[in-house]
Amino acid sequence: MKRPLLRALICAALMLPLPAAAEDVAGRFDYYVLSLSWSPSWCASGGGDAPQCDPRRRTGFVVHGLWPQYERGWPDFCTTAQRDPTRRESRGMEALMGSAGLAWYQWQKHGRCSGLSGPDYYRATSEAAATVAIPPVLAQLPRDVRLGAAVIEDAFIEANPDLTRNGITVTCKDGRLQEVRICLTREMEPRSCGPDVRRDCRTPMLVEAP
Repeated sequence: MKRPLLRALICAALMLPLPAAAEDVAGRFDYYVLSLSWSPSWCASGGGDAPQCDPRRRTGFVVHGLWPQYERGWPDFCTTAQRDPTRRESRGMEALMGSAGLAWYQWQKHGRCSGLSGPDYYRATSEAAATVAIPPVLAQLPRDVRLGAAVIEDAFIEANPDLTRNGITVTCKDGRLQEVRICLTREMEPRSCGPDVRRDCRTPMLVEAP
């Protein structure tokens, strides 16, 4: 018999309540994941007429989010007494994140778990993004190519010598480059990712030119 079922049966027999699940608490986490989304892949899979999909812009990486993380797992949708960002403050993140709607959603799901206010979380997201240089070889990609995760990691390490392979994860979706995720301390210094984050795409992926 599986342990959770056995435990439930024993509690029922003893007329005892089951223990409540632990709640995620704002400000209680171990490190951050900075997620950089490859815009051409997102646009090709349904981005539609979003401004970042305008071919004249040649948009490469945009910030998907800054995610508080446990050593295993992550908090989300925390309750916080900190104030939400205003619509104007969310619009101010469009250049970095692609849209005000994404910025607002990232605040709701992840930012409220940071322990920061909305404006401070947006500032932290901007500061985290500023610590990572985008490899010119990817930013200026002249044509579509197919690359393995290790090649993309090497490009980021060359542009950011403080990064290590264990601190970067490259994900894919439908055979395309999806995201590059970089693990940072709460002080925005590079660090190794937890084991549940270190899951690179295992096959060469399509990297479409911006």
